[in-house]
Amino acid sequence: MKSVGRTILRTYSSAVYAFLYAPILVLVVYSFNQSLQTARWLGFTPRWYAQVLRDRELIESAGNSLLVAAVTTVAATIIGTLAGLGLSRLQANRGSATKALLFLPIVIPEIVVGAALFTFFVAVEWELGFWSVVVAHISFSVSYVAIVVRARLAGFDRTLEEAARDLGAGPLGVFWRVKFPLMLPGIVAGALLVFTLSIDDYVITSFVAGVKTLPLHIYAKLKVNATPETNAISTLLLAVTIALITAAQWLLRSPRGRKK
Repeated sequence: MKSVGRTILRTYSSAVYAFLYAPILVLVVYSFNQSLQTARWLGFTPRWYAQVLRDRELIESAGNSLLVAAVTTVAATIIGTLAGLGLSRLQANRGSATKALLFLPIVIPEIVVGAALFTFFVAVEWELGFWSVVVAHISFSVSYVAIVVRARLAGFDRTLEEAARDLGAGPLGVFWRVKFPLMLPGIVAGALLVFTLSIDDYVITSFVAGVKTLPLHIYAKLKVNATPETNAISTLLLAVTIALITAAQWLLRSPRGRKK
């Protein structure tokens, strides 16, 4: 019976993974299609990737996305790290309202967040442009950093701080020499997650954008016609996303980041 159960579980798991990742695999494969029509396979060619690199509009939108993601990452990482530090000092039965408000952007649908931010910018007469996108991305990214940093500090041994004070270290010395090294993998992992979320975001950006980012550029091309060039752009973005997420996961599991 156990072997039958394992077989059923493996079959079910394989079907679920196939359902989730088969469309992505098709996208990657057809980014090398010689045909201009994505529905027909006429042979293998890498020329669409070379054509992508010659697309000035694409390069400009990619540059906008990278700049937005970089600024968002720096700001959200600083704010989120401070928030995670504060939350880690709260007792389990305290600060529930603060935690709920901080984690709310994660559970609220993106279309609601986008509409709310657009209404806010219009109400305060903030012109939509680069900084409106940055502020919007920071607003939904801070929570991710705070969660990762708080998780890294969960169960932190306070006796290490007491020992450092007994040895003559001041508050800043205790933080930089004891706590910060333990936090650093979580901070970097949170920063990588923020960068990934920012560079990939479409829904919220579409509400507040005054500049064209890479996801907006890809969607605009898809509305006209799905071509292998569009598939190539999407594949490159997918590769960057996978690399960043893998790096974040590696940092979170790194022995240096684990509590001793």
